[in-house]
Amino acid sequence: MALGTALWSFTLVVGLLTLTPGLDTALILRTAALGRRRQAWGVVLGIQTGTLIWGTLTSLGVTALLTASHLAYEALRWAGAGYLLWMGARMLYDTWRRTPGPLPDDAELLTGRGRVGDGWRRGTLTNLLNPKVGVFYVAVLPQFIPAGAPHLTTGVLLTCVHILLGLVWSAALVGFAQALSGWLRRPSARRTLDRVTGTVIAGFGLRLALEG
Repeated sequence: MALGTALWSFTLVVGLLTLTPGLDTALILRTAALGRRRQAWGVVLGIQTGTLIWGTLTSLGVTALLTASHLAYEALRWAGAGYLLWMGARMLYDTWRRTPGPLPDDAELLTGRGRVGDGWRRGTLTNLLNPKVGVFYVAVLPQFIPAGAPHLTTGVLLTCVHILLGLVWSAALVGFAQALSGWLRRPSARRTLDRVTGTVIAGFGLRLALEG
């Protein structure tokens, strides 16, 4: 397989993966819909940081440990499931408290302010604690590296294609979610959003925990 053919083929595969709604989509939409543009882009950059790490480690052969070692996979799976369940449960708890305090970050709905670092940490942890991302790269990335090509350089190049597609799609998601920010100034609307997002995130965590 020539490098050009490999690039186009890999672009098609990860492009379809990027467009498939999932945990990343839920996190980006929820953060951006609350008017926190900077924090939403922090989430986006965190997710892509995780993707770069997975791609680099796969190119180095490190992530093959996930498929070779049952213990390594299980440890990462339970860590990821626990993190997602905690995140989702916290969102749900905050919306169902009998006497909730004022909803935070009202100023951010108007200014788009928010700490990029907070979003980046959340996005990075969510991506790196998902063993399925690592397994996906172990199973797919080597198939698109042409014989004789530098393994690390080509693997990182293909990963950067995935990151570029993710950034473009995330920009569209952030723009769409910003259109909802006026409606979400209402506390009831924000609670509804957090209940939906919390349920989705906890559901991903539960599925990860029960997949066996």
